[in-house]
Amino acid sequence: MNMEQTRVSTAKIATFLGKVFAHNNSMKLSHWAVTGKGSYARHMAIDEALNTLISVLDRLVETSIAMYGDLKITIPETKPPKDMVKHCQSFYAEVEKARDLFPEAFTQSILDDYHEALQQLLYRMIRLQ
Repeated sequence: MNMEQTRVSTAKIATFLGKVFAHNNSMKLSHWAVTGKGSYARHMAIDEALNTLISVLDRLVETSIAMYGDLKITIPETKPPKDMVKHCQSFYAEVEKARDLFPEAFTQSILDDYHEALQQLLYRMIRLQ
């Protein structure tokens, strides 16, 4: 990979990491707003998922910085999702699309951990009401 390709890739990686951070924050906004029937279970499911997702994001950011140097990560505006299930499902797909940015087996494994945490959350929100 030449210098220009590396610069473009690191910019895309930084953009993606900012989106992941924003997604996690949007989930926290939803976590704080949960009310109604089954709200405690939903509240706890989101909280548990966030603990994992934040840790996984930290691993991915630190690994990326170790590999590429400093990244200019910015965090997009964050709003609470209207439908948490659809929000997580669509972000699952977004993470899948970003896999090309992380060709190493160990970074793919970190993305797998992120996907697993989203799937566990979706299971809990859909099936365990």
